[in-house]
Amino acid sequence: MLGNAVRYADPGQGPVADVLDAARRLVPVGAAKELDSGEAWLKDAPAMLAAAERIVEAAGFRRDTAHRLLEQTRVTAAECLVDPADDLGIGTVHFPEPHLVGAGRRTAQRTLASRAAAGMVRKGYAGRYAYWERMHQELDIIAHHGFASYFLTVAQVVDDVRKMGVRVAARGSGAGSLVNHLLGIAHADPVEHGLLMERFLSKRRLVLPDIDIDVESARRLEVYRAIIGRFGTERVATVAMPETYRVRHAVRDVGAALSMDPADIDRIAKSFPHIRARDARAALEELPELRALAGEKDRYGRLWELVESLDALPRGVAMHPCGVLLSDASLLARTPVMPTSGEGFPMSQFDKDDVEDLGLLKLDVLGVRMQSAMAHAVAEVERATGEKVDIDAIAPGDPATYQLIRSTETLGCFQIESPGQRDLVGRLQPATFHDLVVDISLFRPGPVAADMVRPFIEARHGRAPVRYPHPDLEEPLKGTYGVVVFHEQIIDIVDIMTGCGRGEADRVRRGLSDAESQGRIRFWFAQHAAARGYDAETIQRTWEIIEAFGSYGFCKAHAVAFAVPTYQSAWLKAHHPAAFYAGLLTHDPGMYPKRLLLADARRRGVPILPLDVNKSAVAHRIELVSDSGVWGLRLALSDVHGISEAEAARIADGQPYASLLDFWERARPSRPLAGRLAQVGALDAFGANRRDLQLHLTELHRGARGGGGGQLPLAGGRKTASAGLPDLSSAEKLSAELGVLSMDASRNLMDDHREFLAELGVASARRLREARHGETVLVAGAKAATQTPPIRSGKRVIFSTLDDGTGLVDLAFFDDSHDACAHTVFHSWLLLVRGTVQRRGPRSLSVVGTAAWNLAELVELRAEQGLDAVAARLAEPVPEAGEDSTGGRRIHLPTGYELHPWADLRPAGQEPSQVRKLWHQSPGSAG
Repeated sequence: MLGNAVRYADPGQGPVADVLDAARRLVPVGAAKELDSGEAWLKDAPAMLAAAERIVEAAGFRRDTAHRLLEQTRVTAAECLVDPADDLGIGTVHFPEPHLVGAGRRTAQRTLASRAAAGMVRKGYAGRYAYWERMHQELDIIAHHGFASYFLTVAQVVDDVRKMGVRVAARGSGAGSLVNHLLGIAHADPVEHGLLMERFLSKRRLVLPDIDIDVESARRLEVYRAIIGRFGTERVATVAMPETYRVRHAVRDVGAALSMDPADIDRIAKSFPHIRARDARAALEELPELRALAGEKDRYGRLWELVESLDALPRGVAMHPCGVLLSDASLLARTPVMPTSGEGFPMSQFDKDDVEDLGLLKLDVLGVRMQSAMAHAVAEVERATGEKVDIDAIAPGDPATYQLIRSTETLGCFQIESPGQRDLVGRLQPATFHDLVVDISLFRPGPVAADMVRPFIEARHGRAPVRYPHPDLEEPLKGTYGVVVFHEQIIDIVDIMTGCGRGEADRVRRGLSDAESQGRIRFWFAQHAAARGYDAETIQRTWEIIEAFGSYGFCKAHAVAFAVPTYQSAWLKAHHPAAFYAGLLTHDPGMYPKRLLLADARRRGVPILPLDVNKSAVAHRIELVSDSGVWGLRLALSDVHGISEAEAARIADGQPYASLLDFWERARPSRPLAGRLAQVGALDAFGANRRDLQLHLTELHRGARGGGGGQLPLAGGRKTASAGLPDLSSAEKLSAELGVLSMDASRNLMDDHREFLAELGVASARRLREARHGETVLVAGAKAATQTPPIRSGKRVIFSTLDDGTGLVDLAFFDDSHDACAHTVFHSWLLLVRGTVQRRGPRSLSVVGTAAWNLAELVELRAEQGLDAVAARLAEPVPEAGEDSTGGRRIHLPTGYELHPWADLRPAGQEPSQVRKLWHQSPGSAG
């Protein structure tokens, strides 16, 4: 039909060129060649039109009907044209309509400029010329790309979240934009911290930048509902996340399909680390902690083959934890949408990679538990004392906060609580906010693997001179003692030496991660630097630094955004410790179990108040325990195993209770829940001991089932009378706490083993601080965390942390000790470890393990056979570190060697990396 339309079209009656173009898209390839010469068609047009007119006349229509029919043919053909890029909006970002983000009658760009100027006045920058200049430069870049609506959209979301009373903060390179700061999106001042807009957005960077925002994890879904309420379901959708098989899920599903015993399925699945399903049999052969399971491998037939065949196959679709799509009202025409299970949010069936390829605007709204923990802590301070704490406005250089950080007692503090970070903080000794930014940037796999940490520490503490590749580079490098740490420094170096501008310099930085591009970039850099007068040696030296550090550095804007909650959480721990721990235990934001946080609270002098149905709330709270102003931490009802939200709320809402019967009748706990509450002392206030209370609860339950109600014998007043049963022993009470609360609430569980550990000569964590480098020690404690992070050499190192009640002991087991130690480390909770002390500074301390025993087994052996039997067990030959199971020698860790997570084992003082050598080979330069 379109072909006829072209043949019959009148050149003077319509857009013949458009018709020809549409025809080329639709007709077969062979026929398309005939369309290439429009003139040939047009020569025949009058004759064809005459024929068309005769045809319509023969059909009984007027002659001019031919023109109308040919036009209808052209329109129909255009509607049939399939163009995915145009139909789905690929390559074009669709922002919410301007009136939804406060633009009103003005353009989005003018509205953005007006809000930014208002932010200048509000934040006190009105008299600073450099800030005005930076603001206008950024607005010019934003206008160049037409992204004003994007900034207004994010600002609107942040404003709405703050009005809800939810903590919100920006993260990522967006923190480097002054406009974001002026709009209230980002907290830190980018000018003060030397952050670059070009790392976030420039005229040379065409893709839509990411502005990620962190909100309280406990209220993330509320935030989603607010975004949908603001923009409507026709403009908002969450993002899908395909769930694929890894080894644990594969074992569970294959085991169920093979009708295996559920207990066996659970045991096998939990034995594996979190690895790919395809690596199941390899892990059985290689990992010492799976040795026992490997011995049963043949027993399970085709299980392993089927498990590995499921690797990376999809097993379901879930809502992405942070991705939210925002668009104009055309969103539903560009993505299929389905409701999420539970909340029923609209969810795009595209995943996060799909939506970025399609050009859909994705805003990452990430729920961060530390934000919830800090919000809870601040709310507790206000509830209990009436003091309103604004942690977004606290003094930036608080001495008590930095004293806490330098002490390395940073458990629970955002970003600086892991063993590796505590070690780095101890070596770096932060004294300013900038130091925190550097610390966070250095503790990344890339910087550690590239040996960026050591030269920085040495120069910072005056053990090495500060050097620069060239005097021109002093300005961008002096804040890090001549060591390249940040992406922004690479951008500045390239800009200074080539004069290309920061936008082009950022493009160069991003190209460094592509091995194929490095050769072209190197030639370009050398050519432009030489043209600006730099000598060949300086160019070569600087390029090697750029090449090595450019792909490993960390975005300073990201580090600044992270350092804000790091400092805020440390400030709360220093000034409001009870409230800080209440927030941590309620929202569980860190890498350690709750019992370890409780132990840390005890060490910092925070009284632990037991669970009590008349005083405990759903969440953890603080209580004044003395007239001297000491605040204690009251345990929460929500910590009781198996309690539902409704049950916890019902107990809290009914407080106070006059008696056990009153509690039973009004709180209406289930019999198992009431028994667990009695076990951990939550009903102690009603009189009688815990075994008596269990008996009375059984009577109440029996009476309730019989329909006759219940009546308990009273011992005067409202107290429940004793039934004459013996109370739980101290050990039984502790066991109940661990079973019901997963915490040793009344005392540290290691207290029961002090005498035995003293007999063995075990060094406590407190005493270990005085141990010498290279000293062989015995340490013991409850295992708090175990990790096997990747290291540069590809070898496997097991890092573990023990809590002995006096502090933490950080352990490392190299691969030559795994045959002797790995199974025990992974499958025991209480550990006794023999190892060598390693020090890299006054506050840097770890133990390199060479042998490990299950402490619980040794305690039992001591009780049954005496101390001599324990000594004999410890004296039994085990493959020492440096000796494999066949007696062959392996690499030993001698005195003077150092352990670096994510890096190789190396002798102290050795400079293994090319970059590290450069700093010392550069006379008069490079620090």
